Amino acid sequence: MTQLNSGQLLIVNSRRRNGLIIYKRFHAEFAGPGAAIGSFFDVDCQRAIPVGDLSLIHPETQEERQKAYLIRRQWIRLTQQLTDNPVPLQRAQMILNQFENYFGAETVADLPDEAFALLVGVLPYTIKMMRRNSDNLDPRVRM
Repeated sequence: MTQLNSGQLLIVNSRRRNGLIIYKRFHAEFAGPGAAIGSFFDVDCQRAIPVGDLSLIHPETQEERQKAYLIRRQWIRLTQQLTDNPVPLQRAQMILNQFENYFGAETVADLPDEAFALLVGVLPYTIKMMRRNSDNLDPRVRM
């Protein structure tokens, strides 16, 4: 948290399956491999949850910084595609499927319902319901 709020720019290591769920005031953002974190992106960060074996690196060149900014925008856009779906249960299903496909069921099971709910704009209970009825998770639903 100190690093995120310091204004320092870091990059989620693109050579690992890892990321960071960053809680903002009314929502959360996922910064996956290659994404910039900190700097002006996250001055309003209230909490952060590592996903996978989190590894952060310092950018060494202006090109690395620029690329990391673009990748952060891509992760935000991917999540935005899920929130465009007007049906809360489908948003919950899609975010859980996406994370399970990329990180595995064990990693997803360790993440709080609230984190997924804030990512796609549903109530934590909606995520809990989808987890309880894991038969409802459709592996064909992807971002």
